Amino acid sequence: MTQIATISLLIVGLLVFAGGLMGFIKGKSKASLIAGSISGALLVGCYFFASANPTNGFIAAFVILCALDFVFLKRFKKTKKFMPSGMMLIIAVVEQLVLVGAFLTKGA
Repeated sequence: MTQIATISLLIVGLLVFAGGLMGFIKGKSKASLIAGSISGALLVGCYFFASANPTNGFIAAFVILCALDFVFLKRFKKTKKFMPSGMMLIIAVVEQLVLVGAFLTKGA
């Protein structure tokens, strides 16, 4: 389960980065590009960190995903549109569940 959580962390980090890039391309939002790049880079960094030390990498990623949950939920409530904030909220929450599952099953 730890390996699945680690790999999914890389995937989610890349998705967050891609989402920020798409926000810039489609909506000319520099804020999306900056936030997506920083958040994506932090999550990819957590992937590398989790490869060496799963416990600390997963905890750091969980904290970053909590911040993203807040942002995506706020945007979803404001726009009432599933795309992109609703989808990204679901992705972040699912990744958090995967991280918690890996943490609990191995004792990471």
